Parts: sequence; structure tokens; C-alpha cells
Amino acid sequence: MLKRKDILGLREMPAEEIDEILTVGMSMKKLLRQNIKKLPHLQGKSVTTLFYENSTRTRCSFELAAKYMGAHVVNISAESSSVKKGETLVDTGKTLDAMKNDIIVIRHPMGGAPALLGKTVKAHVVNAGDGMNEHPSQALLDMLTMRENFGSIEGLKVAILGDISHSRVAKSNLFGLKKLGAEVTMYAPKTLIPTGIEKMGAKVCRSREEAVEGADVVMGLRIQLERQHAGNFPSLGEYSKFYGVSEALMKYAKPTALVMHPGPVNRGVELTSGLIDGESSRIEEQVLSGIAVRMSMLFLLTKEEI
Repeated sequence: MLKRKDILGLREMPAEEIDEILTVGMSMKKLLRQNIKKLPHLQGKSVTTLFYENSTRTRCSFELAAKYMGAHVVNISAESSSVKKGETLVDTGKTLDAMKNDIIVIRHPMGGAPALLGKTVKAHVVNAGDGMNEHPSQALLDMLTMRENFGSIEGLKVAILGDISHSRVAKSNLFGLKKLGAEVTMYAPKTLIPTGIEKMGAKVCRSREEAVEGADVVMGLRIQLERQHAGNFPSLGEYSKFYGVSEALMKYAKPTALVMHPGPVNRGVELTSGLIDGESSRIEEQVLSGIAVRMSMLFLLTKEEI
């Protein structure tokens, strides 16, 4: 049982609670692999997904996780809600509370929005990504995938390459992996390395090869093409050549190293097609881990109430 009302990020979550989410997530994943998709864990509960940003994977994953456990699910998009009429996040939260929602899953372009909502509502709030702050469920599903493949996260070397500055995934992974005893190396163009990331526990490397040397996991991050107009790197071709992950680069990692990516992948930019579709890739497995870990999060938040 989690000792918190809301799941807002991994920076403040102790290792014991992260481990509990992963342990329950492993059990959920076993059930999913047996095609068991009708569970009573959230019977009678209501879950609302409130997304102020576009999303396919995360929204669908949370929705399926809730439905597989028997919850009633409502999806709200800011584009088609009262937000367009000027309603504030706080007022939206109060309205959902009045409707007796049990869990609100929120994605928002502003960092800290889920925390504000959590202070406003009685419902449990789950952060599905807030600005450039955190994306806890993505990091948890990444760690679940690693744990299933390696048995433990402690002692692993995880290399993260790509748009680290704009990546809430990279930050949540850094916080979670370090707490569970992994080493995290990072590499990106200098324009895409956030100030102070080393103080958070990352080792920023001088080359791709240094970052990947002896790695157990190599994780590419999505280059956010919508931000390319800012001129953070010359072109996608040059990015792929000097910063992308290829078969040649993977030779520096351990022979058993896994290739991961939060998706969606820009083929031939962050990763080559050969790696995306290769035997070392766990990208599709991450998708199933996502449903399992979100089932775990939703269940553990409401466990004491059932």
C-alpha cells in the first residue's frame, strides 16, 4: 500500500514504494500474458483521464489498465471540454470531485499542474506527464521491463541518449533508477543537456561510446521535432550521424544489452530500423509493461479503500 494520496513523480517517492509498484506490476503482467483482462481490483471505482496534451500510448494504456480491473472510465480532452470556455484547472478538478471521481489521471503542458490538482481534489491524482518535469508511469514501465529481463535493477548500467533537456521521461528514469541502485549515463548535444542534471545523479559523458560502454540498457529518447525550429541541432541527418544509436554503437555495450525507447520512435533518427526491430529491442514489450505498471499504480492507490 502506498503512503501517499497521489502519484506525482519519482523524485520524492522512496525506493520501497517504487519497488512495491514494480512487484505488483510483475504480477499484473503475468495475468495479461495469460490473456486475463477481467479483474475485480477497481470494481465500483471511477477513473477520469484529463489530457491537456495529445497522447495515444499513455492515454490508451491508462484507460485499458483501469478497464481491465473493472473501473468506469471517462476520457476528457481539453480541446473538447469547458477548458476551451475558460474554466481553470482548479474548477475542473472541483467539478470532477463533485461527480465522485476516485482517480484523475492528468497530462498537462505546465510542470506542477498535477500537484496543484492534487491539493485541490479529494480524488487520487496520477501524473501522466507534466511539462518538462516528470512522467513517472513511463519510467516505472521502463524499470519493470528491465527488472523482468535482468531480475534486478541494482547494479545495472543504463545509458540514456537523446533530447534530455525536454524529456520528462529521462528525469523520472534518472530518479527511479538511481534509487534502485543503477548507474545512469547520459549523452546528447550540449544544447539538449539540462543544467544541473549531474547534481541529480546522472553521469554526463563526452561521447556516445563512453555513455554506452558496458551498458546493460541503451535507451533512446524521442527528438521532439516540434522544437527543432529552436535550432538545438543542425538537422535530423546530422543528429542521426553524431548522436543516434546504431548497430555499430551497440558493440560498445554488453552483448546482452537491451534497446529501449519510450516511443514513438523517429526511425533512422534516434534508432536505426535494424535495432528497433531486432532481437535486443524491448520497445514492444515496454508497451505491455505500461499497462501492467499502470494497473499496479491505480490498484495500490485505492487498495486501502476496497
